[in-house]
Amino acid sequence: MPFTHWIVRLKSSTLPAYQLIPELIAQDLQQGRLAPRERLPPLRDLALKLDLNYTTVVRGFAQARERGLIVSRPGLGSFVRGSFIGLPLRAGTGAEMTMNLPPEMADHPACQRAQEQAAGSMALANFQDLMRYQDFGGTARDRHLAAQWMAQWVPDAVPERLLVAPGIHSVLLALTSLLVKPGQSLCVEPLVYPGIKAIAAQLGTRLHPLAMDEQGLIPESFEAACKSTPVGALYLCPNLHNPTTATLPIRRREQLADIALRHSVPIIEDDAYGMLPTAVPPPLIEYAPELTYYISGLSKWLGAGVRTAHVFAPTTATHQRLAGALRATTVMASPLTNHLVSDWIEHGICQEVLTAMREECRWRSDQIRQRLMPFDVRTQPNGFHAWLPLPLPEDGASLASDMANQLRSLGVAAVAGSTFSTDRNPPEGLRICLGGSLTRNDCGRALQAVVDALENRVPDPASRLNPSAAGPFSGPPSDPPPAFPAF
Repeated sequence: MPFTHWIVRLKSSTLPAYQLIPELIAQDLQQGRLAPRERLPPLRDLALKLDLNYTTVVRGFAQARERGLIVSRPGLGSFVRGSFIGLPLRAGTGAEMTMNLPPEMADHPACQRAQEQAAGSMALANFQDLMRYQDFGGTARDRHLAAQWMAQWVPDAVPERLLVAPGIHSVLLALTSLLVKPGQSLCVEPLVYPGIKAIAAQLGTRLHPLAMDEQGLIPESFEAACKSTPVGALYLCPNLHNPTTATLPIRRREQLADIALRHSVPIIEDDAYGMLPTAVPPPLIEYAPELTYYISGLSKWLGAGVRTAHVFAPTTATHQRLAGALRATTVMASPLTNHLVSDWIEHGICQEVLTAMREECRWRSDQIRQRLMPFDVRTQPNGFHAWLPLPLPEDGASLASDMANQLRSLGVAAVAGSTFSTDRNPPEGLRICLGGSLTRNDCGRALQAVVDALENRVPDPASRLNPSAAGPFSGPPSDPPPAFPAF
């Protein structure tokens, strides 16, 4: 890239050149003049271009490394790490959304009964009532049945603090706009659901990435953020984390709740996958009920087209404020969909489909472990996606992005780790999804395609287990992260 604008800024700025260089890198990255993973000119060449002393450029790059803007590799040069909120979603494609669908089981008896119940429900319903506006948050029946259903995961579930909303994403939009004020940050994991990145970009909300290891979010990093920056809320996915599949241990849930209580920081608990495991640790809402907004839905086990989510607010007052925010951003959930979901809950269909989905996901996660275990794959029972760390290529290019593109051309739902990144260090890793319309035979072919791609691109078994390929799991060097839990 040309560096003419650097020369102009360096001549006009009152800052020392070595302090200005990191600012110039950050601005160019934000404005698209520099791209993540791009190789920067050699230090001596850049010093000559900028008419600066070599030592000055060395000091500037050292500060850029400290800020996480660049990474230097002996013998290879310096490379741009990435933007603050990671790589953007591909405009208009929705690829990242559609590549994490639950398995479709149209032929399963439970799913056939769901279809039959839906047909009967519509035949008996007062159709005109379902075509009108309704009170926001669902009817009294919707909330009552939803609370009964959610009591399996939230023991203190009560209809008075529950709202029925049009999907988890709409709840996240409303909560972000409600809780994070101008000048505040939303604390997030270094890898997150891409939708929260899109929401933050739309609202102009600053994301503050925290540290994470193989077990999930590190509480000490949340504590440090609360002490150093204005925090509006903490957002996290504690069960079957997307994309790493980690489930947060009980001790960390307790610690995070304690920190949130001491600093009065609301918690947004996105439990999109929490219904899939047969057992998970207690939700954070149990540890910090006065601060936690607990969200669950049906999209990750029944179907993404069922745009129904259930959210519990901490108090009556916050329940009313959230209802106002949701009404402003979404108007209301579809009465037709709410009616179907309520009927499915009342007649036991939801439980039947969930049980069947758990069995199917267990088979798929078993296949992932059996076929990809030599490559240090990470998945959990009853899940349908996997996290596959990759080594960083010596040339600084993104192996994960190249492999994701290659696999998608073969019909495999693979997404590079950079899609989920919120910090300046997009990891080399792939999320592999064995859901959607893939049959069991298709799963075998998809996994074989992954194995073939890995064997062609990562031939050295030792490099497959390279700790540097693990992505954002950046605990203190003197305190290595605990081993990934056994399955």
